[in-house]
Amino acid sequence: MSDQEGQDHRPIEPDLGSPVGSDAMEISAELSASQHLSAGDGSPDAAETAALLDEDQNADAVERVSLSGRLRQTRTIVSILVPLAIIAFFVAINRESLSRVPGLIAGANPFLVLVAFLVFYAGFPLRGERWAMLLRGTGFRIGVKDSTEILYLSWLVNCLIPAKLGDVYRAYLLRINSDASLSRTFGTVFIERILDIFTIALLGIAAGYWSFRSALPPEIQAVFGVALVIVALLAVALFTLRNFGRRILVALPVPGRFVEFYDRFEQGVFGALHRKQLPVLGLIGIGVWMTESLRLYFVVLALGFPDVQLGISGAVFVALIGSLLTAVPLSPAGLGIVEAGIVGILTLVYGVPLPEATAIALLDRVISVFSVIVFGAILYAISGKPRGEGLSHPAEAAAPAA
Repeated sequence: MSDQEGQDHRPIEPDLGSPVGSDAMEISAELSASQHLSAGDGSPDAAETAALLDEDQNADAVERVSLSGRLRQTRTIVSILVPLAIIAFFVAINRESLSRVPGLIAGANPFLVLVAFLVFYAGFPLRGERWAMLLRGTGFRIGVKDSTEILYLSWLVNCLIPAKLGDVYRAYLLRINSDASLSRTFGTVFIERILDIFTIALLGIAAGYWSFRSALPPEIQAVFGVALVIVALLAVALFTLRNFGRRILVALPVPGRFVEFYDRFEQGVFGALHRKQLPVLGLIGIGVWMTESLRLYFVVLALGFPDVQLGISGAVFVALIGSLLTAVPLSPAGLGIVEAGIVGILTLVYGVPLPEATAIALLDRVISVFSVIVFGAILYAISGKPRGEGLSHPAEAAAPAA
């Protein structure tokens, strides 16, 4: 970590707001020094973008980013309204059969709904502990309370804004509350997402085989094929990044500062992973995704439909498919896409009637998305993290794990 990274970083009110031409440029601008952007400018060129990403030069002047400003942007509004319009159209053409859905949800067992809620929220400290472990691997120590709080705020952003900008916001929050390297931190977020995809794919395949035994429907075989292709592509991408990434970048006509940013990012990606930690990270990852799956399982139990026999293996499979769909960056938290995926899997594969499948999907999303918006907004209002007031316990330098 450079000396300049530890220099004064003035607490500022975040503002996720100046629009730029492309998602990549937009993210760069949101995390960079404001003096490089003049009011009303379009996308910066490659040299300017590299300068924006150079945190060592701009550690004390991070771009102001505001949730309220970002929510007023046309792109965000469209990303919310289009899925809602599609959902409304779907409800309109299935009005008669879906008229039972409100009554089905109202009849849910409140105790089991509470259990589903508590199981889901038990996953956040696990996520916080895993991220803290990854950060320690890069030489930065943070408490689980702080890591969980920052992570939860990033989930709020992902539930309100498309393009998974909450992941970038997480790195941003840690940067303005400590002297952590922005690019290394984003590297830890990136490798965390890669680990999640590996875990989801492996758990989903195992749950699918257990749920269907030897009678795998063609749709499930196709899903397994896609999962295996994704895992293979990610493995190849990580191998390339590790062994050839810098060489490829140096051979391209990009500014030197961008290469420096890449070096720190790569340190965050691969420095966070250490052989001794992998078993623990794997177990925590399984625990995290079991909380997602058990949430859906208890939602099904709470609704108590006599003709729905999903079981734990089926709940794991359906929940993990839904989680994969949240990665599609077209709408906040996969709005419209995830609901359609869950309803589609339940009706086509498990034979659940449309009203019951819709009730399951909606109640599950109330817990996993609507509750995050409500409680996340409260946390955003009372937390000092969005204003750069620092960590609860000052971060300590940590030697990277062996």
